[in-house]
Amino acid sequence: MTRLLHIDSSARPHASDRAAHGSHSRRLSARFVRRWRERHPDDPIVQRDVGVAPPTPVSGRWIHAAFTPLAQREDWMHEVLAESDALIDELIAADLIVIGVPMYNFGVPAPLKAWIDNVVRVGRTFGFDRSREGEPYWPMLADAGKRLVLLSSRGDYGYGKGERLESINHVEPSVLTPMRYLGITDAHGAAIEYDEFGGDDLRRSIESAEAQVDALVERLSRQGETRKAA
Repeated sequence: MTRLLHIDSSARPHASDRAAHGSHSRRLSARFVRRWRERHPDDPIVQRDVGVAPPTPVSGRWIHAAFTPLAQREDWMHEVLAESDALIDELIAADLIVIGVPMYNFGVPAPLKAWIDNVVRVGRTFGFDRSREGEPYWPMLADAGKRLVLLSSRGDYGYGKGERLESINHVEPSVLTPMRYLGITDAHGAAIEYDEFGGDDLRRSIESAEAQVDALVERLSRQGETRKAA
């Protein structure tokens, strides 16, 4: 079985195919999960909606606790890190991470940044040893076979690779960079654009993104079946 972690981060609580002014990123992530269930009905799926229930942002107490060696932590430190531990446990357990992430002012929503800050943690998802020869940092989730799918939405258009607004798209890079730092390098995605334009441009973009999602489910399913057979 493939263990799937489904994360949504839009402030809009409903998908755009279910409600007026709904979220396009929720629409894509829900479609991916629905299509995956159709193919793999027995695969366990954990849903984490940080848009509705944001993680607690990292604080000075969190930093103090996280950088204190485990054997030296006081009770309050374990309490401060409990939410981070739960989020990291979900990430570690997952084989496939599907994240719905709208573009807010050229970057990710604050709740998703809070999730990233909680799961990028020394001693749990990346290692650090200043006495280590060469690179003192190393990823702790490498070689685990994890795959990442980013499903985004944007008001304007042309944020893709080589397009007119690529240089100010900080959504995918701000997720992919920390995930690669942890060792999650197998990444895929799709995006809906033209939300602020509406009309046929938006309709065509939705159709294209949904087709890409369906193709992603097909391709990742085949990859998973090949890995199991190997």
